[in-house]
Amino acid sequence: MANFTLTPESWQKVKTKFLRKYRELAAVEISFTPGQEDQLVHQLAKLVNRDSAYVEFTIRKALADPDGNRL
Repeated sequence: MANFTLTPESWQKVKTKFLRKYRELAAVEISFTPGQEDQLVHQLAKLVNRDSAYVEFTIRKALADPDGNRL
């Protein structure tokens, strides 16, 4: 279970940061439904070829400073 909660607004900020870090994701449709954070983590982990713990850490880091440019 994911240790964070995303809203559609916070997802847009996290998504922007992911696209900056992983430019190859720009060609991929990444869908998110509120309450489905676990599916999002697994989808992103598969796309970036990393484990779920890393993706979850990265999302929590992005949420810690939503208006910053760093991921």
